[in-house]
Amino acid sequence: MPTVKKNEAAERRVISILVDNQSGVLARVSSLFNRRGFNIDSLTVSATNDPAISRITVTTHGDENALRQLLLQTDRLEVTRQIFELDQDNSLQRELLLLKVKADVHNRAELREIASIYKAKIIDLSPDSMVFELTGKPSKIDAFLLMFQDYNILELCRTGVTAIERGGMHQHMQKPKQEISEIDYPTYGPGGNR
Repeated sequence: MPTVKKNEAAERRVISILVDNQSGVLARVSSLFNRRGFNIDSLTVSATNDPAISRITVTTHGDENALRQLLLQTDRLEVTRQIFELDQDNSLQRELLLLKVKADVHNRAELREIASIYKAKIIDLSPDSMVFELTGKPSKIDAFLLMFQDYNILELCRTGVTAIERGGMHQHMQKPKQEISEIDYPTYGPGGNR
């Protein structure tokens, strides 16, 4: 049974969905979010320690009741193994940002100082620009970008949240992998005419 933390309506929510690793799963999950009227703010898909399972991390906004319904419907998909909301206090949430800023001899020192304060890496330097790499909590990424509002941002690329719960193994309700029967998928070939 999916659990939802009790917070204010329309707060940022981070949902973790463990699904069967097969084609079409991401389209099914994202279309369900769309049908329920949820805008996906960020979405990441990654491998897990089990090659048969992938993790989808979705960041969205919504009220408690609508989110509860969405979690229940997503849990009913046959490809869903587990679904749960990640609480900010009990999970580790990270994003990656690549930021290209116009730079010259007049502002390069200022840009380096901002990067140093936020522990961002300068991964490219050219006569007219600098590219920064920063990994951290979404709030840290937001604060870093705020510092650049008065500079000329040439390009920006932000991955979206990836997250995992703190502590040892968590025992969320896990559905067994769905059994595929010959009735659902009849075999064809010798003696198996359509």
